[in-house]
Amino acid sequence: MSVSFRTARRDDVPAILAMLDDDPISAAREQVEGIDLMAAFDTIDADPRNELIVAEEDGQVIGTFQLTFIPGLSRRGAERAQVEAVRVAVPYRNRGIGRRMMEWAIDRARERGCGLVQLTTDKARHNAHRFYASLGFTPTHEGFKLRL
Repeated sequence: MSVSFRTARRDDVPAILAMLDDDPISAAREQVEGIDLMAAFDTIDADPRNELIVAEEDGQVIGTFQLTFIPGLSRRGAERAQVEAVRVAVPYRNRGIGRRMMEWAIDRARERGCGLVQLTTDKARHNAHRFYASLGFTPTHEGFKLRL
């Protein structure tokens, strides 16, 4: 299995959206009408603090995640890397690809000089909780969200 990682391109958007949509928790969320997803991709792509990454095997997009680098004064000014929207395509799950994706994300955060990698995951994703704990993540905070 030869998995590589790269920055997503516009022609990857359909594969990324398919992975995001092929998730029962995501599918149950309210859909926001009137959002131009290609414009959203262009905004991410143009922002030097955001990296939309795809995992690829034999030219096929099989995984995705987004890294956002957050500057701040806490932690003595060290940037944080926020990991979002981690997905592996269904036929490729349970093959260690998610672990390799997260290891790549952690290495990228180190390379950029981040002092912390953080993520949130839905409370209903018990398998994800175990997975992230196996990578050394600890549930140190309670997250809150306000839908607008």
